[in-house]
Amino acid sequence: MIVRHTLLAGAGLGALALAATPSFAKPAHHNASTSANAALIKQIQALQEQVADLAARLNVTEAAQRETVANVNNAQSAATTAATQAAQAQTAAAAAQTSATAATAAATKAVPAAVKTELASFTKGKWWDSTTVSGRMYFNFSNVETKVNGAKPTGAGSVNGTGFNIKRFYLGVDHVFSPIFAGNVTMDVSNVVGQTSNTNFTSTGTPAGTNLPALVGKGFYIKKAYLQAKLDPAFIIRLGAADLPWVPYAEGVYGYRHIENTLIDRTNFGTSADWGIHVLGDLAQGLISYQVSVVDGGGYRNVKVTNSVDVEGRVSLNYKGFYGAVGGYTGDRGNNTQGAVTPHKATRENALIGYKTKLFNAGLEYYHSKNWNNVTTVASDTSDGYSAFGNVNFAPTWSVFGRYDWVKPTKTTNDNLKEQYYNIGVQWEPVKIVDLALVYKHDSVDNGTFGTQNGTIGGPNPTGSLVGGRGTYNEIGLFGQLRF
Repeated sequence: MIVRHTLLAGAGLGALALAATPSFAKPAHHNASTSANAALIKQIQALQEQVADLAARLNVTEAAQRETVANVNNAQSAATTAATQAAQAQTAAAAAQTSATAATAAATKAVPAAVKTELASFTKGKWWDSTTVSGRMYFNFSNVETKVNGAKPTGAGSVNGTGFNIKRFYLGVDHVFSPIFAGNVTMDVSNVVGQTSNTNFTSTGTPAGTNLPALVGKGFYIKKAYLQAKLDPAFIIRLGAADLPWVPYAEGVYGYRHIENTLIDRTNFGTSADWGIHVLGDLAQGLISYQVSVVDGGGYRNVKVTNSVDVEGRVSLNYKGFYGAVGGYTGDRGNNTQGAVTPHKATRENALIGYKTKLFNAGLEYYHSKNWNNVTTVASDTSDGYSAFGNVNFAPTWSVFGRYDWVKPTKTTNDNLKEQYYNIGVQWEPVKIVDLALVYKHDSVDNGTFGTQNGTIGGPNPTGSLVGGRGTYNEIGLFGQLRF
């Protein structure tokens, strides 16, 4: 455009210059100038034609330039559009790859879930789908030394030496019939040294069974066999042989049942299970629990049909580590059979209190009983005792523990008879289902004899005296439990 304007301006200036020449401006002679002017006019016309031709050519050139520029711009725009489309295609390809990877991962993850669902569908409704098998074994390898009035006893009643013993082996089967109904059968295999709590073997002594030093309770028993209806967490009914309210609760807070029975179970002033009707439940989201059992009274090893039933109950509290419970028992202990004479009712009151954290546990249990072993005798008697226990968990799998029991078995008939028991040890838990403990136990009875789960301990008093007899029981060894 600038070139065009320059050329046209030059042509114009040339025409003006011709018009300004003297021959054109001031003609001196008319005839001579006429021809000159005509020639000049022709020159101007020719120049104008040249200018017009030049303008036309410049128009063509300018149009071509504009077309070239437009083509370049169009090419650049097309290139930009192509680049944008290529970037969008690349982004779409990456998104497609991501989606494909996610889909592959989801499909891969869905395979085990599908297999699990298929297996669940396959086993749904089968009896084993609602059945659980569990077990627990208490065992020890230890050395025992007993003395009666300062000397080691000999003969069948001797419990001295080293050996392996399975105190208990429980095998349980639980089956759930519906959200409400369930059942349990638990077998008890035992090889216990000492007197059982329900005196279901022929024995001698007063009260019955207190002087039995032989091995008893050796065999296979049904400890629990019941049908349960869980109508609500606060109202559960069990029919059959089931846990009684007190001993299993005390075992739970004590935590070392595999080392020793709890207070009243060890001293035969209570047992852990019996046949009857059991009602239990939790209230206030587990803050309070309770259980009431109406039972035969002879213990799970000695099923009875009697003229009356016994009742045992418990109410317990658990709040921020603090725990406590009170309970009691009343009845004839299975002795009120047809034709039997039962002058007394056996009664027992229980209390327990303690505090438990992840670091330690400390508790105190107490009982008082009346006529526990004197339901069929004319003479009346009372007994009481307590147990202090505790443990410290100084490492995730290690703990130290100890316990002290003091019992007066016959406060009325022989207030001099007393028993003192203690144990101490260290325990290691190599895996979750096994506990191993190195333990020392000591038990002593003064002024007579007393039957416990570790046998009859003490010594006979001199004839005509209620004092003078003494016996000891010492045991050291490895104790443990296996549970699954």
